[in-house]
Amino acid sequence: MAFVPRERHLVRARDLADSRYSDPLDIEALAASAGLSRAHFSREFKRAFGESPHQYLRSRRLERAAALLRTTDRSVAEICLSVGLRSIGSFTSSFTATYGVSPTAYRASHPPTANLALVPACMQRVHGRIKAARLEKIRPQSPVSVATSATRHEESHGR
Repeated sequence: MAFVPRERHLVRARDLADSRYSDPLDIEALAASAGLSRAHFSREFKRAFGESPHQYLRSRRLERAAALLRTTDRSVAEICLSVGLRSIGSFTSSFTATYGVSPTAYRASHPPTANLALVPACMQRVHGRIKAARLEKIRPQSPVSVATSATRHEESHGR
């Protein structure tokens, strides 16, 4: 069996926290995914990523909660539970400590979700292509590309 650096196992645990933040994950589950004891996992995770596994998981949950507060009309309690937190009081305290305002004040500082216009990705790409096409018109073409374009036009029309 090949040697696998321990950091790879820690990344696996971090990826688990990122993908399943809404599940009732605890340090034991994360340590098991890395194949380490709970205490050793906590020390190694903090050494590798600069924060404890608990802090990392809480940060991901609060980031997701902030995104939901900005983009949905769901209640604060519903958002709290949907990101994997169990206590609305703890959620409010942690959110306020991290963002400097309560979840309700955070939502109020962003435009109502009804005012947001969701633009499909295909339209964003088209808009980007239009800008690129406009830039092509502005740039002077080299004599070679002009001659090539004219030749192609004549060939396509049978001239």
